[in-house]
Amino acid sequence: MISPHFKRAEFACQCGCGFDTVDHQTLEILEAVRAHFGQPVRVTSGCRCPEHNMAVGGVTHSQHVLGRAADIQVYDVEPAEVQAFIVEAFPEASVGHYASFTHVDTRSSGPASW
Repeated sequence: MISPHFKRAEFACQCGCGFDTVDHQTLEILEAVRAHFGQPVRVTSGCRCPEHNMAVGGVTHSQHVLGRAADIQVYDVEPAEVQAFIVEAFPEASVGHYASFTHVDTRSSGPASW
């Protein structure tokens, strides 16, 4: 366990290369999401090596490649609701929601939202 609710393996690159470093701030946000909603948080995509990032159509400068991003699903909570909580609680975070997940990252170039 790298935090009360998350294991390092949950963030590992899905290609099996072993890349599993996760940014402390990103992990802090995910713990806050878990506490706020009182529901499990599933990491659907965490770390990505450059090769895996390309294979899944990730952008060239993806925060996933830096271990600073996670795509998450919160059980029984809509992605837009997760996004709204993160935007309010962590205005320095970058966050976007999609149909089935929420993306959060802690990029150093300032927050982005979509």
